[in-house]
Amino acid sequence: MTKEQKTASRTFTQQARRAQIVQAAIETVAEVGYSHASLQRIAKHAGLSSTGMISYHFAGKPELIAEVVDTIFRTLREAVTCRVGQETTYRGKLGAYIRSHVDFIGCRPEYTLALMDIVATVRRERIEGLEDLKERALSLAELVDLLDAGRRAGEFGSFDSFTTALVIRGALHSLLCHRMLDVNLDLDRCGRELVQVVDRCTQPA
Repeated sequence: MTKEQKTASRTFTQQARRAQIVQAAIETVAEVGYSHASLQRIAKHAGLSSTGMISYHFAGKPELIAEVVDTIFRTLREAVTCRVGQETTYRGKLGAYIRSHVDFIGCRPEYTLALMDIVATVRRERIEGLEDLKERALSLAELVDLLDAGRRAGEFGSFDSFTTALVIRGALHSLLCHRMLDVNLDLDRCGRELVQVVDRCTQPA
């Protein structure tokens, strides 16, 4: 049975319980890190009396963390796709791409913290089911495609889309790191300024 078939066969209650456990795992990893996020800690955070309920839904910590990563990426992708899809120009889509990532940092800090910690852990050790995590986290394909389409449409100038995508993602990562050090950082202002800087840099000659 495929993952999609398994998901479809679960009852509403089972799906709700899995979502509760996954959310507790995200918050626990964000708080104490992957290495210290034991099933006991996660169960306690979820308000469960024991780890038995977690074991009923997940074969073990690796499977649970794989679901955590899928949930984070899916939630971010849905947020970005929704915002970008509302724009009718590629310049507007690029601004929406940047703002949706900045807003995600502010609205879902536990998601970004958990993902960063898991990615750092995968760099040091192997986690079953997350062999492709580094590639997923570093992928620029979606942003490169957006920039390429905008250039073909004449809305952007002449530049290397991959390098420009690296710069944009690097700025977003730096913004996330600064927010981790300073919770009072004005993300809204930084997001607006970043959109304006990128807009100026991508203008046609």
